[in-house]
Amino acid sequence: MLYTILLKSHSGLRWLLLAFFILALLQLARKGFSECRFNPKTMVLLTLITAHVQLLVGLALYFKSPKVVFAASSMKETVLRFYLVEHIGLMIVALIVLTIGYSKTKNKLQEIAGARKAFYYYLVSFILILASIPWPFRIAGAGWF
Repeated sequence: MLYTILLKSHSGLRWLLLAFFILALLQLARKGFSECRFNPKTMVLLTLITAHVQLLVGLALYFKSPKVVFAASSMKETVLRFYLVEHIGLMIVALIVLTIGYSKTKNKLQEIAGARKAFYYYLVSFILILASIPWPFRIAGAGWF
């Protein structure tokens, strides 16, 4: 029961996080590459918070999931290796990049250079997250929700 709740929460929150990422990237691009007076700080912070909540749910799921098998033989199985090492590893790296980007630019988001710098950090983090999501066309048994 707990596994199902965690899995559905983690999977549903993925879509919310991706939507927030896209909105934050659009707002950062608008501010960083044009001369508008728009302030992207709210969406940038909301994306960061959602990503960290997603991490916490994912960590709880990591230790409850039957797809995460702590054995040497897991490295030979593509699906088991993905969930055991690749997914969590890339997601943590993406969150580190995201957090560093936010920390370095949080007080400079109203400036063009600060928004542009944040845009690049968020873009790298977004690409890493997209690469490490278990999409149905990439991992057998993965679903859209």
